[in-house]
Amino acid sequence: MTHEEDHKIARIGFLRAAVLGANDGIISTSSLIIGVCSSGADQKQIITVAIAGLVAGALSMAAGEYVSVSSQSDTEKADIERERKELLENPKHELLELENIYIQRGLDSALAKEVASQLTKHNALDTHIRDELGILEINKANPLTASIASALTFATGASLPVMVTYFTSTKNLILFEAAFSLVFLFVMGGIAAKSGGAHFTKGALRVAFWGAIAMGFTALVGKFFNVSL
Repeated sequence: MTHEEDHKIARIGFLRAAVLGANDGIISTSSLIIGVCSSGADQKQIITVAIAGLVAGALSMAAGEYVSVSSQSDTEKADIERERKELLENPKHELLELENIYIQRGLDSALAKEVASQLTKHNALDTHIRDELGILEINKANPLTASIASALTFATGASLPVMVTYFTSTKNLILFEAAFSLVFLFVMGGIAAKSGGAHFTKGALRVAFWGAIAMGFTALVGKFFNVSL
């Protein structure tokens, strides 16, 4: 009987994009709202700016993530094609490369040679992709998945501070926005950490800390431009 295990590393591509998108949505939008509110804008203007920031941010995250991960994917494909060509042109040298890799990992020379030979017969290209290039199927770059995850999670994260703005008067908006955004960041950071197998509180505090710094610096913009809060 085979025993299938659910390894958290398999989620890392989606999780990274999702966490980055949600946290960026909360931090950038709440910071934008606090900065605009500090300038003396009314609630309607603040909401308009916040929604514009949500849409622009989601599209920017999607485009940026797609381009970034596509570059990684292109590099992976180029290296794989290079390995395919080298296997055809110089198979003995490629076999020796595998032997040396396994020796460096702790196998003796005879066993390393046998393992390299057996794996080469089974699937030479896959073996080199995995053991020489270090490219694993579970964490191969997927531009479309990363792009969609970033856009959706950014929009979801950004919608939280927008809702706070909608239900709060401008008089108390900075205080409420900062407080609720820190709560949102704490929860999001904790959930992300837990999903990745890390400690809930440590991950939550880490995200909330940097969120507080971002909002604090944005709130000072008004003072730098002599705008009263």
